[in-house]
Amino acid sequence: MPAFSAHPGPDIMPLDADFRKRLRGIGHRLNPVVTVAAKGLTEGVYAEAERALSDHELIKVRFSIADRVERGAAITAFCEHTGAQSVQEIGKIALVYRHNPDADPRLSNLRQSAE
Repeated sequence: MPAFSAHPGPDIMPLDADFRKRLRGIGHRLNPVVTVAAKGLTEGVYAEAERALSDHELIKVRFSIADRVERGAAITAFCEHTGAQSVQEIGKIALVYRHNPDADPRLSNLRQSAE
């Protein structure tokens, strides 16, 4: 596994309820930009997720894994590897967030919603 510079490690502060609610509101209009399919969490998936999280901060990820337990484990592994936090999980879609202080305001889903 490659080490990503944006990986904040285990000291991630938990999201407070108000911020989580705001993120869910923003995420409602988003479409999944990363898909975890039959091959699972590959380096290609992690590379695309890294790009998407760096650009957008808040993204939806589709986990095409039928078994709930396996899907939950995949979401946890995805978040640990990317340094993101799971905001919400509905069915096979996970809304994940990773703060990027240097995000381009034209691409960041959080900064676009503030305008």
